[in-house]
Amino acid sequence: MQHIAVLTSGGDAPGMNACIRAVVRTAIYHNCKISGVIGGYEGLIHNELKELSSADVGNIIQRGGTILKTARSLRYKTEEGLDTAYQNLKTRGVDGLVVIGGDGSFRGAEALAKKYPDIKVIGIPGTIDNDLFGTDFTIGYDTAINTVVQAVDNIRDTAISHNRLFFVEVMGRDAGLIALRSGIACGAEAILIPETTTYIDKLVEVLERGWSRKKTGCVIIVAEGDDAGGAYKVAEIVKQKFDKYETKVAILGHIQRGGSPTCMDRVLATRLGYEAVTSLLEGKNRIMVGQVSGKVTHIPLTKAVKHNSEINETILQIAEIMSL
Repeated sequence: MQHIAVLTSGGDAPGMNACIRAVVRTAIYHNCKISGVIGGYEGLIHNELKELSSADVGNIIQRGGTILKTARSLRYKTEEGLDTAYQNLKTRGVDGLVVIGGDGSFRGAEALAKKYPDIKVIGIPGTIDNDLFGTDFTIGYDTAINTVVQAVDNIRDTAISHNRLFFVEVMGRDAGLIALRSGIACGAEAILIPETTTYIDKLVEVLERGWSRKKTGCVIIVAEGDDAGGAYKVAEIVKQKFDKYETKVAILGHIQRGGSPTCMDRVLATRLGYEAVTSLLEGKNRIMVGQVSGKVTHIPLTKAVKHNSEINETILQIAEIMSL
């Protein structure tokens, strides 16, 4: 392994910079040339690679976002785009590629490695959704749920002060793991996620029970992909059946994707960045490096992209019991 490139793809996630830093410094330690791809797969097509030094990644471990930028690339999904990306890597002498991202990013990595086996590819799970098979946590997830908890704690203060019912929408188009864990942590009265069916009448029963106990404010966490249609839609339906509280909706949006990464995300990102480079040096290819029960794991990229994490039934039960 002579020359490694690293890119970030898909949605940004807190901890990506910490991971880039680990990849760069581990590669340099092993006397490998290391380059960053600017703008994800689109950057590969446009041949936007920059050689990185240890100094280039100094003072970034605490920064959110990604210094390498990220972008969606429709061109990369075409045969022509894939071929162009490969030729640019070969021209630069790159023989190893580290891809930090989520499901779509790994599909792109697998496509390149399958068609051009002389470029070895390692994936690192970087997404706030925590929805990839093969790792307990993805880079950015811990920061995102802590951001949600802090925001909801603030919202609850005003909910209690004004006898309000807040429907707080969090990210999670296909997975409800942000909503579920943050909802438990902030004591939400109910948590609505894509993996389970939302029953409005049951939700109203929860609110009626809270009202009878003289609760002066309630918070419902809604994942954006919930089957009932998101926070605004659910709030509208519930208000028709239960109007004792003043109803408000808060969409947290992209604040969940930004911000300084937590200690957990910085350490996880550093460990997986190190592991990705050492895996390349050992000749491994077409795998994602993850962490399960505190131990680093390797799984095929195809398995990582085809299987989303399942919701833990015990956690679901805990969430329901805690809302009583």
